[in-house]
Amino acid sequence: MNTRRRITAMGAVAVLTASAVALAIPSPVQAANSLSMLGGDVSSLQRSLDLGVRYYDADGSQKHPLDILKGAGMNYARLRVWNNPASGYNNASKVAAYAKEVKSRGLKLMVDLHYSDTWADPGNQWKPAAWANHTIQQLQKDVYDYTYAVCSTLKAQGTTPDSIQIGNEINVGMLWNEGKVSNNSFTNLGLLLKSGYNAVKACSSSTQVIIHTANSDSTDHLKWFYDGINRQGVPWDITGLSYYCFWHGGLDALYSAVSTARTRYGKPVVLVETAYPFTTANADSQANSANGTCAGFDASWTSQATMFQYIQNTVRNAGGIGVFYWEPTWTAVQGNGWDPYNMNGTGDGWDNMAVFSWSGRVNPGIRWTP
Repeated sequence: MNTRRRITAMGAVAVLTASAVALAIPSPVQAANSLSMLGGDVSSLQRSLDLGVRYYDADGSQKHPLDILKGAGMNYARLRVWNNPASGYNNASKVAAYAKEVKSRGLKLMVDLHYSDTWADPGNQWKPAAWANHTIQQLQKDVYDYTYAVCSTLKAQGTTPDSIQIGNEINVGMLWNEGKVSNNSFTNLGLLLKSGYNAVKACSSSTQVIIHTANSDSTDHLKWFYDGINRQGVPWDITGLSYYCFWHGGLDALYSAVSTARTRYGKPVVLVETAYPFTTANADSQANSANGTCAGFDASWTSQATMFQYIQNTVRNAGGIGVFYWEPTWTAVQGNGWDPYNMNGTGDGWDNMAVFSWSGRVNPGIRWTP
């Protein structure tokens, strides 16, 4: 998820229809499947804690935020990795350090490799500066070596990743322009993804490889992408999707995406990103990335918690195995801005989407449920 891209790229707010609610969100009691990967992307948390941000449970007691989230049912943490970010955060060494914290709190670990020095998403998949002039042949080696190095460092310190994403929201490829899907050709992207997959398995055969797109808006888009890499013989273990109802459509769209991916490719499906606003107000100088709500829901603590449950129910009933909340701890604090090139000069566009208030108190209704 890239907050800059979300501000500019998708102006229309998708509508969650009443029929979608009736169709796709049966109560948990009716759910036929169970969710085993109950996670949150806490990539900004290390910086927040270094800056002195404090977090409180629903009773107002100060606690470590990972303990608070674990108490609400979270069992998995997701950490993004940028190759050489200007901020010095979210790089391989910082992620390795925080992986110890994640594992010490009894959580599993998902590593999200962007293969970039900054945000990678459907509209931005730029090569890291060190690889800028590399050919597709060189990039295959780059991907393999970098993936293997990150995984091996984590493994050597006793924090072997339980899962690794090889690319983030790669709807039209990664490592542009060499790895971009052009004229429906998935050849180069297939080569890069195979390199990433092979590197993960060479490091740790038990680590699950995720290929992640933000294609919950359209089963046609989803099939175009995953059919394309499938034809190239790309292996993967888990299909990862992003879903934000105000950008991707109603819960019926989510249900269709998850069920289509599961049945068409025969692999487990995890929603690796989702979120919902608790307010449309803004805590800092940075414009909110999203203020959109969905039909039948306002921007409130109650709606945030309810929508998160509805999303989990929809994924569960569509046959998925996991849901991750994106950046639940990213509250506004000076010095933890969205731009890795200017963390002090930019703010947090996600302060209205976190599950902690601006004063650091958790939404009492937020729950991850199997």
